[in-house]
Amino acid sequence: MMGDVADEANTGSGGSPAAADPSTVFGALAEIIYQGSESSEVYAAICVAATLVVNGCDHASLLVSHGGRYITVGASDRIAQRIDDMERIVGDGPCVDAIEEETPQIETDLTTPNQWPQLAARLVAETPVRGAMGFRILVDRRKTGALNLFSDKPNVFDTESAGQAVVLASFASVAVNAVAAGEDVSTLRRGLLSNREIGKAVGMLMMLNGVDEHDAFDVLRRYSQDLNIKLADVARTVIENRGKPIFGEGDRPSGGR
Repeated sequence: MMGDVADEANTGSGGSPAAADPSTVFGALAEIIYQGSESSEVYAAICVAATLVVNGCDHASLLVSHGGRYITVGASDRIAQRIDDMERIVGDGPCVDAIEEETPQIETDLTTPNQWPQLAARLVAETPVRGAMGFRILVDRRKTGALNLFSDKPNVFDTESAGQAVVLASFASVAVNAVAAGEDVSTLRRGLLSNREIGKAVGMLMMLNGVDEHDAFDVLRRYSQDLNIKLADVARTVIENRGKPIFGEGDRPSGGR
């Protein structure tokens, strides 16, 4: 099932390897979800997708906090799984901090002084990983989790990578919750489309304004509340205006609440 995502993204019509196309990757993920796959298969597919659509990502995992324990529910490979094990041992790292602090965690070069010295020392000594990012996701009302991304080269994660990861994390939150709730296909499609647009708008605002994910999302939320417009419609307008969340008379989205 995981291979379906990679195969569709990396194989062109002639069967030769090609650069991953995000729309193809998300389409393959959606198909896995629509087929009624188990949550474990969805988690694993999202991790594989991260290595295809996030620039510089070589390994990925999904870590969930439940009942005071951190559990890896999906991983792209053994290296990602091993890193999660290390985080549990040392008690900090991108995934743990993303869950606890509720903000994106990014270290582009683990060979230099960073916020996780114990973990970084082990990663550099025992794995090829040199960069890491963590993004919080909401699994359900009782569980939170994190999408964790790792690069084998230093300084390859940038604002574009972070924006791509935000989109995927948004997709992951909706997909996992929809599967758990048993939502119908049409409802799931609308939810995934809406959150992809919100994630893209958040990533765009982060990149253009030099703010973190929380502040970028707060900009969208304030416009949504002040103008009484659905958050997805605000996000769509931000994308169309290339990151400018300013609504003139001609820019005000239609379809308000």
